Amino acid sequence: MIATTSDPLRHTTAPSILPHREALFVVAWHFERRWWMSGSANNGILVSGVTDDLNHVPAVVHAWAEGASLSEIDQAASFDLLTGRFEVPDGNHSDVIASEWQFMLKDAQHSDWPEYQALVEAAYSEPKLSKLYPYTSHWALSFSATPYPFAPSFASLAASRGGDYTIREWWNGPALTQVPTPAEAISIAVDRLPEGLDPDDQPTHAQETG
Repeated sequence: MIATTSDPLRHTTAPSILPHREALFVVAWHFERRWWMSGSANNGILVSGVTDDLNHVPAVVHAWAEGASLSEIDQAASFDLLTGRFEVPDGNHSDVIASEWQFMLKDAQHSDWPEYQALVEAAYSEPKLSKLYPYTSHWALSFSATPYPFAPSFASLAASRGGDYTIREWWNGPALTQVPTPAEAISIAVDRLPEGLDPDDQPTHAQETG
């Protein structure tokens, strides 16, 4: 583990032998006996969680550094650590998209926001949207044909607590319409799907690799 020069008693990193993984961050809290751990890879944050048991930290650090699988890291943690994303070492777009949806679904389940969870689950159940990369800004759900860079937004869907669903062209644009159910919001998003943004028109992994 490598201590951060500016804060060596509270912040450290642990590199991994896997090239697609970034270094694991371990941060001690200021006023409570807790430690936060976070580890990213080439497709986003894979592990992020807080423990009040210092004995959990070494096992997670060692597993991350030595290239253990996420399921093995989860077993070593003994607390909620996985974000829902799975590893995509080769950066294949379709796998990155599938991984991001798993993160979105888990994040929505833990949001304590039933309307938002219903919106994400409805979007995932629509094949024309679940093939697109999901992303959010200020809790507004948008879609892109590729993970990076994002395609121009065609629909940004926002849920209100206990109320309607608002459709915009982009997250902070003017409201186009409001509907009472997530199904109606998803239907409008599909109707707004531009020609040429169909994921089936994107190169397959086989085509990318030759």
